[in-house]
Amino acid sequence: MNNKNFLAFDLGAESGRAILGTFSDGLINTREIHRFPTGMLKKGDHYHWDIFRIYKEIIKGIKICVEKEKNQPDSVGIDTWGVDYALLAEDGSFLNMPFTYRDPRTNNIAEEVFALIPKKQIYDLTGIQFLQFNTIYQLYSEKKYRPEILKNAGDLLFIPDIFNFLLTGVKTSEFTFATTSQLFNPVTMDWEEQLFTALDLPKGIMRQTVMPGDIIGAVKPQICKETGIKQIPVIATASHDTGSAIAAIPATGNNWAYISSGTWSLMGIESSQPLICDKSFQNNFSNEGGVERTFRVLKNMMGLWILQQTKKAWEEKKYSYSYLVEMAEKAAPFRCMIDPDNTVFFNPDNMARRIMEYISDTNQETPSSEGEMIRTILESLALKSRFVLEQINDLAPERIEKIYMTGGGINNELLCQFTANATGLPLITTFAEGTALGNIMVQAMAMKLVNSLSEIRYVIGNSYSTRIYEPEDTEKWEEAYKKFNFLIKSGLLISAR
Repeated sequence: MNNKNFLAFDLGAESGRAILGTFSDGLINTREIHRFPTGMLKKGDHYHWDIFRIYKEIIKGIKICVEKEKNQPDSVGIDTWGVDYALLAEDGSFLNMPFTYRDPRTNNIAEEVFALIPKKQIYDLTGIQFLQFNTIYQLYSEKKYRPEILKNAGDLLFIPDIFNFLLTGVKTSEFTFATTSQLFNPVTMDWEEQLFTALDLPKGIMRQTVMPGDIIGAVKPQICKETGIKQIPVIATASHDTGSAIAAIPATGNNWAYISSGTWSLMGIESSQPLICDKSFQNNFSNEGGVERTFRVLKNMMGLWILQQTKKAWEEKKYSYSYLVEMAEKAAPFRCMIDPDNTVFFNPDNMARRIMEYISDTNQETPSSEGEMIRTILESLALKSRFVLEQINDLAPERIEKIYMTGGGINNELLCQFTANATGLPLITTFAEGTALGNIMVQAMAMKLVNSLSEIRYVIGNSYSTRIYEPEDTEKWEEAYKKFNFLIKSGLLISAR
């Protein structure tokens, strides 16, 4: 059969990648052709995304594909992190540089929102985990601090929708991303009127949703001229990166959970319908959209952000990630523990110092070396996965018997082994670029090369191998988890600061 080529832009909070995927004889292969930093831009006391710099890198990636790779892709698709957006005027001009989800403008905003509409009602209408940076709180802070911007807004476009708009001129909102906002009702499959009314927010700025695999529009003629690309379609992928990543997991049945491991760690199951109940509310689980109108019933946890920012705090020492992991592997186990999801780790000025303060505040023995600190981070991430696994088993239709891990975290072999040890289950690692692979295969589905999510997974399973980590030292990890579980549930891992 003729080869088909698909260009995926996978944008993360640290870096963006242009990945070229080729579909041939029922198999898919990918290669990275361009990588660039995304990174937050600090202006005064606020953090923003420099979307126009990122857009230039997307254009550069297209040029590289055409000129250097000598490849005319059959379509383009974009995925990014969740919740963030920009506001546009009626004429399509940008009213603001998008804030990042780590910006402090949403501090304490949730409490003001709950005073206008009860927390339980918000959850019943959206099924989304309560996180201070969800779009609902960002938009309410817009109304509070910059009402003139909101008043002049004609459209709200989420981050991937921004780049789709810049490429095609078409304004849409993709389903998997829309669900992350905590403004979308997954039962009615529409923006929730009650929320906009209660918070006095303009529902008219929200765009009609499209589904993964829908064609948004064609690349603008002027971009074709600038880059040399043909006027090909831009596809609505699962534009929330986790949605693409989970679509690429080569699993069957219902006895598996997943961890999408990167800056954030997202752990959950796939469901044919949203699971919104008292237990999912109590345990603060999300119901985020997936390919084929599935739902990712998951918990957002702090992930490798803590390790990334600790490395940054030691920047002058120029440690590599591999050296940090090597130090951790040699360090003494279970010296102390942290709750990775404590808000003090959300965006501190110095992560290494903040961890030491936290451990001191919680009256634990402090790490005596940098290796012990890194080991504490990795052990705590693994133990938190076990904690969430027990909550998942309370919701899942079948007891979880194996875990698939995707994302950049699979490159950290020590974290993978720790996660298998902590959960007591086999951990199957898939692909570091699983998000881009899912993006590409949804494009292939749009082009009728595959017809379903199960076919996507079948092709990926035939195209790539996986690795299995079996649990080790289970008795020691079980004892550590008992301590961790007690400390979390008793509140003893809540820092006093």
